Amino acid sequence: MQLHGSCHCGAVTFSLHSAHPYPYQRCYCSICRKTQGGGGYAINLGGEAASLNVQGRSHITVYHARLPDEDGTGSHPSSAERHFCHLCGSALWLFDPAWPELVHPFASAIDSELPVPPEHTHLLLDSKAGWVEVNAGKNDLQFQKYPEESLAQWHERLGLTQD
Repeated sequence: MQLHGSCHCGAVTFSLHSAHPYPYQRCYCSICRKTQGGGGYAINLGGEAASLNVQGRSHITVYHARLPDEDGTGSHPSSAERHFCHLCGSALWLFDPAWPELVHPFASAIDSELPVPPEHTHLLLDSKAGWVEVNAGKNDLQFQKYPEESLAQWHERLGLTQD
């Protein structure tokens, strides 16, 4: 599916191809929660990095979140690049050089009509804010850390893979 997205002020527009366009993963980690706002979580989609076409790139700023060191004595920058419009603050997509073939646009930035997922995965619930209500359906999966299956595996299991 070809996805089209933009920031709120319209200074940045983008498009990319996604074989996995269902917005089903709700991430409650403090980074997504604080950079996305919304309902206390962010929804990331999967897309092909090579197909990403951006207009207004000069208005994009990249944020590297700080992650705690394993020994708990300090922090270090994440390799993940969270792209946002520096004019209006809209979060656009996440890219991590560890997976150079992927880009993860935020569903909130997508202007294309997205398909409704048959279930949701709620992840990093141990990081959610106390005020956040998790509205999980009977088929929804909940994980304290990361889900057991990848984006591709989830789509394949439910017969939702698109070419």
